[in-house]
Amino acid sequence: MYILEKIKLNIAKLINKALGQNMVQASDLVYPPNAEFGDFSLPMFNLAKAMKKTPAEAGEFLAEEIKNGNMDISAKAAGPYLNFIISREKLAKSIISEIFKIDKEYGRNKTGKKKRVMVEYSNANTHKEYHVGHLRNICYGDAVNKILVANGYNSIPVSYINDFGIHVAKTIWAYNKFYKNKKLPENKGYFLGKVYTMATQELEKDPMIRKVVSSCMKKIESKKGAEFKLWQRTRKWSINSFAKIYRELGIKFFHIYYESEFIEKGIEMVAKLYNKNFLTRSDGAIIANLEKYGLGVLLFLRSDCTALYPVADLPLAIEKFKHYRLAKSIYIVDIRQNLYFKQLFKILELLGYNKEMVHIGFDFVKLPEGMMSSRTGNVITYEDLREQIFKKAYQETKKRHHNWKNKEIEAVANKLTNGAIKFEMIKVSANQIITFDINQSLRFDGYTAAYLQYTNARIQSIIKKSKVNPPAGRQKLKIDFSNLIEKKEEELVMMSAKYPEIISKAGVNYDPSEIAKFLFELAREFNDYYQSTPVLKAEPEVRTARLALIGAVSRVIINGLDLLGIEVMKEM
Repeated sequence: MYILEKIKLNIAKLINKALGQNMVQASDLVYPPNAEFGDFSLPMFNLAKAMKKTPAEAGEFLAEEIKNGNMDISAKAAGPYLNFIISREKLAKSIISEIFKIDKEYGRNKTGKKKRVMVEYSNANTHKEYHVGHLRNICYGDAVNKILVANGYNSIPVSYINDFGIHVAKTIWAYNKFYKNKKLPENKGYFLGKVYTMATQELEKDPMIRKVVSSCMKKIESKKGAEFKLWQRTRKWSINSFAKIYRELGIKFFHIYYESEFIEKGIEMVAKLYNKNFLTRSDGAIIANLEKYGLGVLLFLRSDCTALYPVADLPLAIEKFKHYRLAKSIYIVDIRQNLYFKQLFKILELLGYNKEMVHIGFDFVKLPEGMMSSRTGNVITYEDLREQIFKKAYQETKKRHHNWKNKEIEAVANKLTNGAIKFEMIKVSANQIITFDINQSLRFDGYTAAYLQYTNARIQSIIKKSKVNPPAGRQKLKIDFSNLIEKKEEELVMMSAKYPEIISKAGVNYDPSEIAKFLFELAREFNDYYQSTPVLKAEPEVRTARLALIGAVSRVIINGLDLLGIEVMKEM
């Protein structure tokens, strides 16, 4: 239990003692809209009714009782609220000591009780480009997985790759027609994305090609012949390309599923469900009629007998629960699939799988000039995006450090690049559209990863110049925290103390942006503080206390960025 929660419990205990009965819980305490009112506030409306007093009278009564019973907590009635102020010195000592003691684990909790959950994300398609829209999926999913672990869950990150859909047949057809005997580029996965774009454009010109593509899909599904062998070969190109992207972003999966692994099992399941009249035929296609549940119709097999998403998704969902004995299965897939997952979950429920399943939808990523489209080729691929950001990050780092070796510059530029990509994808809630602006993403003075990374590097530089080793582990802090008397110091202490609550909130809501926003506010608060308050030039005892404070702020920033998958640098 963290310090703030202990303080809240203590306040609730003092109030209940004064009332002679348990009427207040720690969760009833809120943070005032203005920090000048106090550290905590208790609305008196409901309590006043039970006390048969007006809210103001109830507040005055309790303020006097608490004043007589505790030296570290003062209470003051303000209209219908009872505000509490904690001893500045005690709060600073308790919070900063707690941060240094817990260190890398600060902010984490055990509310998940090691329950096993699976987070499925990075649902990319082989034989297509890996573009900026896919990056929102993988960055958001990775952050959610890390946040669940920080909240005490045994979270299992997995990826599900669509390697067997009609898009594959389109790419195979176009490859055979236009590139069969041509020399291939080194980045074959990237190349396949270009082939897919050409295929869709050709299909729009001549709809009759659809029959040829459908025939190609059937040949691939038969797992025989030249088309199937070409599918096997080109599939590896995409998978190798994905693996490279994961390595560059530092993202690891416990397991990677492929649609092709579940197609046969799914087709067998479809046949059984059709024979049991669970699925029906409509215009030659096999469907699940869910209209009585307000969920419309879900198509399993087209009229030409080629399979759609639920054919593989159904046995995969069952496999997950059976093999891993999950308490919860989470799917991170874009918002356009909301209805589909409601349909899939309803079918699983009707089949007797009453398990907790959650679809977390995220909205589009667009460019400053408008929406993207794989079909038209109007996309920024991962490779192109990374190259552009890295180039800017490299130039900026080199400009700041003329004496650095190329290897050092590249290392920092890579961390800045990864940070920019990830932060831009998770700094707003999932239900908001992202406009990815490359020029804005690397700014050192905005709502960016670079700003947070720079703030931390700045703190580390100050500590390094002080030549004072920061406290470590369970070492007792021999610091006079009464020297932290500035208002901004109080605010930095209180903000750092709230970090564990932010982690909890982000876990409940599956929302990494909660952490991103908090870190930005903390970094901004520190930079305002440093601009107005001397640290290294302060008197020795004051300097020591301030160094401990900013060291604690640095630890919070590092821990928070780690949950977002973003690395920090001591110098940049």
